[in-house]
Amino acid sequence: MEPAVLQTVPLDFRWPTIDPFLFCVHHLDHYPAADGRLGPDASLAGRPIGNDFAPSEGWRMYHGSHVPGFPQHPHRGFETITFVRRGLIDHADSLGATARYGRGDVQWMTAGAGIQHAEMFPLLDTDGPNTLELFQIWMNLPAADKMVDPHFTMLWDHDIPRHVVPTPGAGPDGPAVTVTVIAGALGDDTPPNPPPASYASDPRADVALWHASFDAGSSWTMPSAAEGVARVLYVFDGDGITVDGEAVGSATGAVVDATRAIEVASAGAAELLVMQGRPIGEPVAQQGPFVMNTDDEIRQAFADYRATQFGGWPWDRPDPTHGTDGTRFARHADGRVEEAVTA
Repeated sequence: MEPAVLQTVPLDFRWPTIDPFLFCVHHLDHYPAADGRLGPDASLAGRPIGNDFAPSEGWRMYHGSHVPGFPQHPHRGFETITFVRRGLIDHADSLGATARYGRGDVQWMTAGAGIQHAEMFPLLDTDGPNTLELFQIWMNLPAADKMVDPHFTMLWDHDIPRHVVPTPGAGPDGPAVTVTVIAGALGDDTPPNPPPASYASDPRADVALWHASFDAGSSWTMPSAAEGVARVLYVFDGDGITVDGEAVGSATGAVVDATRAIEVASAGAAELLVMQGRPIGEPVAQQGPFVMNTDDEIRQAFADYRATQFGGWPWDRPDPTHGTDGTRFARHADGRVEEAVTA
């Protein structure tokens, strides 16, 4: 039998991806105590403010000037999936929607025909550190859906299932694997629906996003997917895993044969992210925040943005934040309000 691992690649700040995914970054920033104005209580001297991507003292400002994060910027032609494990994100967009989410929540946004948004990282704790950990994933849209209306959906932590896999023969208190099921059903665990025009809304796409946390000495038989589906395992924490007995080291991405069930095991504690989907198989033309199929469509995207600003920017600043209250919420463009349930 051919080996289950088809290719391995080392992981850096920006992880290599395969169709239908375009981009994945694992952000882990150990911010210090907050200054009471949602920024770090630390000097910003010497940092390239506005473009601070090299970690200094364990954290980055990104494009933020006082609050870390990504102020007002546009997108067209793809989807962003933001899975926040620790910390909070403040969202604002050109449709007039706002949100504060994190601590296990996922925001899934179909940019479609065009949207501007800001994603800021407010620091709330003035007495201790403000660690932020998140995955930012870009997933492509087929040509037929690139100009759909923009839309975002909140997948709140309390609605996202955890699929627990006990290690065979280890007993009820033995090591286990806990899988956070963001997209793609796993066993009897079905996650909330993505946005209606998402590529993941098409069952033929077979999109799955699973975060798996392995106890030391645990194992999981990952189920197979349909013929033609691509699957990558990203080992981002721990000392590595084995896939059908083959070692895959830490900070490594492994393209695996998705058409067969594989046994994934770890001698020590480990974490991995599984990204899976059927390749769209269309030409990709990308420039900055726009992803289309042709260069002409990219030029049209820039022309449309200059002409319309994708609906304009209804906020009085490029980096809106939502105060010092830690309540997680989403206020949609139609006025509908959601609040996260806190356990």
